[in-house]
Amino acid sequence: MTITCPHCAFAKEVDPANLPDKPLKVTCPRCKEVFSFQKPVDDDASVAADPAPVAETPAVAVAPLPTPTPAAAHQLPAVAPVAVNAALLPKAGFWIRFVAVLIDSLLVTSVQAVFGLALSLIGSGMANQELLVGGVSFMFGSVVSVAYYVFFTGYCGQTPGKMALRIKVIRTDGNDLSYGRAFLREAVGKFISALILFIGYLMAAFDSQKQGLHDRMADTYVIKL
Repeated sequence: MTITCPHCAFAKEVDPANLPDKPLKVTCPRCKEVFSFQKPVDDDASVAADPAPVAETPAVAVAPLPTPTPAAAHQLPAVAPVAVNAALLPKAGFWIRFVAVLIDSLLVTSVQAVFGLALSLIGSGMANQELLVGGVSFMFGSVVSVAYYVFFTGYCGQTPGKMALRIKVIRTDGNDLSYGRAFLREAVGKFISALILFIGYLMAAFDSQKQGLHDRMADTYVIKL
């Protein structure tokens, strides 16, 4: 039996014997949307034969079962999400990722420019103004840049640039990133990728899974949605 996500059309074959007859709430492993699924009823199923007579057994006192509460009576059974092989998902190539970086860089640079301008106005007339403004602006810009990429990547796997182009960063096992792994990829991994003359970024153009050096360090893929 095939279960198909109505949101992203992702399909998965499952054994009908493992599905209950009640309606289910299924979470799509690709787009994380929740949808309802009802196991089809076989109208042609044969009627079971009358059971053979059973010999009478002595009566045994059995404690009555607790009456289910209204909330429990309407609760649907939990269904584990269908496993997905992340290596088979469509990967985002070098150029679409490059455009996403340009969008993100424009947003981060705008914030840095506004802060630098405000700092220049505040420090006007002070001695050693240029040195002070330059040092503080550099520190603030570095913090803003790292916080921007780590927060969005750890929160939902997508910076605003990636959201605009419908691409997302995921773990190689298909799960979402934690903030710690996002920091490893966005701060440590990208610093090393840029340090070696940006060769770490160019690896995404030639790698079979479109992984840059920072993706390999953090065990991540960038997929298309």
